[in-house]
Amino acid sequence: MEESYLDAYQPAEMAKRAEASAIRKANRDIISAFFLAVQAGSFIAFGAAFFTHVVHDMELGFGLTKLIGGMTFSLGLILVIIAGADLFTGDTLMVMGCFSGKVKVNRMLKGWLFVFLGNLFGSLAILMLVYFSGHWLTHDGAVGAQALSIANAKVNLTFTQAFASGMLCNILVCLAIWLCYSARSVTDKILAIIFPITAFVAMGFEHSIANMYFIPAGLLLKSNPDIVAMLSHPDLSNLTLNGFIVKNLIPVTLGNMIGGAVFVGSIYWILYLWKRNK
Repeated sequence: MEESYLDAYQPAEMAKRAEASAIRKANRDIISAFFLAVQAGSFIAFGAAFFTHVVHDMELGFGLTKLIGGMTFSLGLILVIIAGADLFTGDTLMVMGCFSGKVKVNRMLKGWLFVFLGNLFGSLAILMLVYFSGHWLTHDGAVGAQALSIANAKVNLTFTQAFASGMLCNILVCLAIWLCYSARSVTDKILAIIFPITAFVAMGFEHSIANMYFIPAGLLLKSNPDIVAMLSHPDLSNLTLNGFIVKNLIPVTLGNMIGGAVFVGSIYWILYLWKRNK
């Protein structure tokens, strides 16, 4: 039977496409990988800034506000996938190429490091532009107060909470990317992205690259007494550089790695590629 080019790719074909993507990423030169990562970091930061602006006014109720906020945050991954960029959390699916013996582990880890750093650079670049734009002063500073509240909540998670939340987040992020391998059009990809990303954001799970925008935003806003005064008796003692790196970024990153590599990449490699490579 002739293949229909209107139908989505089936899971076995999706696995081959994911494996091929891992090989392409592993063979990229470092400069290209870094700048693609800078793009991805900036795209996720745009999604984070958009989310903060939308949810700062909770008049619709907590659940509905989070739902709409999650849909707006989907902008970040839509830009990454459609415009073309390299996101650390999505790159955890590169383990599929490693298991097949087509990507060396040291190349994968080296790629992860450069992409992680590029994502950080891109996130911070957008952060500084948002800061100098005065955007956080919108609605008499309410947007800034929301950004500060988001950052403070993240650095007050326990290690276990941050780690488990990071795992749950990247299971959904990598499932969104996995679904994109079934897509034959831009519309398919956008629809594949929206629901998993909305789910992780609405449920408050932790994304390491998004937090490269969220928490540094709080660190900047902490020095603005007018913004701080808008919060009700805030305890900002953990909102420090150490709190950002040790209490959030490290456990969330580890959770993201395991969530994507083990619970998505490894599972689908076993289901669809293991026997082919035996």
